[in-house]
Amino acid sequence: MPRPRSVSRSGETVITNGELARIFNEIGDMLEILGEVVYKAVAYRRVADIVERYPDDVAALYRRGEPPKIPGAGPALAAKLAELSETGHLEYYERLRAQVPDGLLDMLRVPGVGPKTVRLLHTELGIDSLEGLRAAAEAGRLRDVKGLSARTEQNVLEGIGRIERRSTNTRLLLHDADALVGSLIDALRDVRGVRRISPAGSLRRRRATIGDLDILAAVDDPQAVIARLDALPEVEKVLSAGTDKSSIVLREGPRVDLMVCPPRSWGTHLVHFTGSRDHNIALRGMALDRGWSLSEKGFKVIEDGSLLDAGEESDVYERLGLPFIAPELREADGEIDAAIAGRLPALVGHDDVRGDTHTHSSWTDGVDTIEVMARAARDLGHEYIVLTDHSPSLGVARGLTPSRVDEQAVEIARINAELAPFRVLHGTELEIRADATLDYPDELLARFDVVIASIHTGRNQSSEQLTRRALAAVEHPHVDILAHPTGRIVNRRDPLPIDWPRVFSAAAAHHTALEINGSPRLDLDDSLARAAAGAGARLTVASDAHRTEELGQQRYAVDVARRAWLEPDQLLATRSADELLEMLG
Repeated sequence: MPRPRSVSRSGETVITNGELARIFNEIGDMLEILGEVVYKAVAYRRVADIVERYPDDVAALYRRGEPPKIPGAGPALAAKLAELSETGHLEYYERLRAQVPDGLLDMLRVPGVGPKTVRLLHTELGIDSLEGLRAAAEAGRLRDVKGLSARTEQNVLEGIGRIERRSTNTRLLLHDADALVGSLIDALRDVRGVRRISPAGSLRRRRATIGDLDILAAVDDPQAVIARLDALPEVEKVLSAGTDKSSIVLREGPRVDLMVCPPRSWGTHLVHFTGSRDHNIALRGMALDRGWSLSEKGFKVIEDGSLLDAGEESDVYERLGLPFIAPELREADGEIDAAIAGRLPALVGHDDVRGDTHTHSSWTDGVDTIEVMARAARDLGHEYIVLTDHSPSLGVARGLTPSRVDEQAVEIARINAELAPFRVLHGTELEIRADATLDYPDELLARFDVVIASIHTGRNQSSEQLTRRALAAVEHPHVDILAHPTGRIVNRRDPLPIDWPRVFSAAAAHHTALEINGSPRLDLDDSLARAAAGAGARLTVASDAHRTEELGQQRYAVDVARRAWLEPDQLLATRSADELLEMLG
């Protein structure tokens, strides 16, 4: 954790409201870790919250001899605010930092791990670092501590993985970028004068990885929202703060650019800051052909210099004689020609999805029971899930023996009777072995509602061997879906070198679907999914959820499908359970 720091602007040492709030929040965290009475920590956090949202520069007021009246800040806390504001340092903070190991504060970066949990883990298990926390979670030791569980371990490992991805990659995984931008937008949405606010750039186009994070806000008062962003405690550095844009760097790593505009030009700004460079160049060329110069500010009439506003994105495209082009398609990959010709696809939407074709439970490597997964999926609006726990040869996943498959079928029947009309379809994630054979005998496969097959092992084989394994599954009469086909994990593992044209052709011929997996795999990617559809293959979108919180990952699979130009009838998951079973024969 960084120490209090001063920032030099025009030769004057200052500290922002966000930095004051961060330090007071850290004091609260350290007091809890040290076992101090809770009300002390609460007092510091309450003051931090008020300072963060204070309309004026708190430190500047102290330096001018005009100390603000901060609710909840009695003489002791007010004195600490004054010391920090005037010097950029706080002796009390430094004293606490000397008592709390850096590793304990690092553990607080893991979502869901608060000061009380850190103190508990340090006291009972001797954990004093992120690495120690990871090792204990991987070894299943956290569940031995009262109040913690296997779910805690899963959450901890996922949180540490997210921290590592952010620190070692210049580009963020879409899922992580969504979380960061979502939290920033939540913090800015209620600022005075903010009319509309939205992600922009490659995040809005739903690319798999994101570099800088872009946010656009339509505002009445630009300075208010820019000041709020710059003062947020998660801001590490303010790179620039002008009248219509602020650029900051978050403590988590990425740069964020906030652009502001008047509401009347929201449409042109959002088109400009969403589309790829080449998409925007094409639009500007079309505008020039009509006597306009198109920029984020609007359509400038070349003849007389007047400016035509566009308050909605649809207005921009309509003025150019085009139908609305969805953000996911704005990559200069044929979308403008298709729009001119009236051939834009009616893209699948998130509301078109009726079920999830790839989920797991605690029967193998999942966290939640089948019933808990089913109820959570129903609460999301699904009509069904396909439960696809692992087959035996994937030992690390505690794959099901044939007798366990029979026991699971009984449990699914009980749940279906209780939750009707919601349904759990009995499936399996079948391992494609290194010799291209499948994990269960045909007579057992025939009893499943849905069979998905995947490659988890033997990844170092030649391209021909890997292709032969994929084809063995795709051409098998009992296999319905090839799951996470390339085996990639974004930012962590490269795709398998498989001959995809051969596999897509075989999938089309044998009516086997290819999966778009919404987990951090994002597999198939949009280019391969589009190629598979072009070859006539069916596809599906799935979460690959191993716990209830991951069911929402399916939306990322839908994002990929939209980038792949897919329509609802090209995807199995848009069918009802009965329609799905009928399609699969």
